[in-house]
Amino acid sequence: MKIVLVGAGSAQFGYGTLGDIFCSKSLQGARIVLHDINPDTLKTVTETAKNFIEKNKLDFTVEAELNRKEAFKNADFIISSIEVGDRFRLWDQDWKIPLQYGINQVYGENGGPGGVFHSLRIIPPILEIVKDAVEICPDAWIFNYSNPMTAICTAVKRAYPEVKFIGMCHEIGWLNRWLPPMLNMKNEDIYFKAAGLNHFSCMLEVKDKKTGKDLYPDVLKKADDFFHYETGYSDVWDMYRKTGKFEESERYYKEHSGIKSSYEWADRRLHKFILDTYKLLPITVDSHFGEYIGWAWDVADHRGIADFYDLYKIELREKLPVIEMQTHERVIPIIDGMLTNEGYEEAAVNILNDGLLEDLPSWIAVEVPAVIDKNGVTGIKIGTLPKGYAALLRNYCGVYDLTAEAVLHKDKNSVIQALLANPIVHKASVVEKLVDHMISAQHKWLGYLE
Repeated sequence: MKIVLVGAGSAQFGYGTLGDIFCSKSLQGARIVLHDINPDTLKTVTETAKNFIEKNKLDFTVEAELNRKEAFKNADFIISSIEVGDRFRLWDQDWKIPLQYGINQVYGENGGPGGVFHSLRIIPPILEIVKDAVEICPDAWIFNYSNPMTAICTAVKRAYPEVKFIGMCHEIGWLNRWLPPMLNMKNEDIYFKAAGLNHFSCMLEVKDKKTGKDLYPDVLKKADDFFHYETGYSDVWDMYRKTGKFEESERYYKEHSGIKSSYEWADRRLHKFILDTYKLLPITVDSHFGEYIGWAWDVADHRGIADFYDLYKIELREKLPVIEMQTHERVIPIIDGMLTNEGYEEAAVNILNDGLLEDLPSWIAVEVPAVIDKNGVTGIKIGTLPKGYAALLRNYCGVYDLTAEAVLHKDKNSVIQALLANPIVHKASVVEKLVDHMISAQHKWLGYLE
């Protein structure tokens, strides 16, 4: 078995994924190829991995490869997590330059104008990665962790419809943190189902596994008491400034703190509005969910969003990652399930819709639960969605359509139209100037649109 990690020079991704692989019994004896464009960071991660294998007497081999085409030869699985350039300098531009043009976006990573520019920057190199995989190892499964997830998956499947490309995100893990203490139940006794677009998804169903009882009425009844003083990123940021310690991490398994927040509905004021108005529980917090809704600016927790961003920058720059023999993300359990024909239900994957959500276009990538077995990853058909929620999701689909067209055809006018279709954009006269400004500021990555 050959597994290739693309972007492995990132210690956070490389060490975390290696730790996940080392926990797997079905992958024992696997050959792990680490690939990155940075030889120095790649060397560091590779040496650390080899020392860890030797120290713990593990049955794996690890090697480094700077040449992507060589790395992909005979690959069974490719796990990719890349960014381009100085991620935080570019993210700052994604977020703040549109604000200078009077466009109120709550965050600029995945949705709104910032999300469009992030997509335009990162989709082209990912398409190059997929192109190589299609030519060199066409049967390999490719798992993507890069954002903006929906934009990437939609564009990849439009360019290469035959590729086995799966988007992975850990935001669904919030439900495992929230539901057990809220319902006073064990996690293993709760079944939930969520669906939508990546970072723009709501829980559609929750029930007691033992009795089959519908637990959604209990969630709606107990949500206010639970979330009112549930800790958020502002609390984590305050703690870091006092102690220099991190109490949260960006991973799938999120632990409930049990501490009372210093802020009301921290990170979740938009969350509250959705619960009250749509009677649905978002699976993530305001910084992500609010990127896709034009009126989110009016109700989101802006302090929590700003504190999350500041904390995230410091955590990635200062927190020293290590290889741990514990599962951090879901991709390796999925690979295990495929190899062992387990047939279990995975809570969230990002795949082409093709009728899974009837209210959304077939060509868009959606986030849905899936069955994992020897056939791979098979999305579970959800059918129709609550009408109000479906309307919010449909409002954003055109943005992804036009973003994919802009990348695939190198078309600046499609970028302008993507912004004009964007629910976050309420000004028309500034859009072309904004696009020109961003192409100039990020010319190394967006110059192809001139």
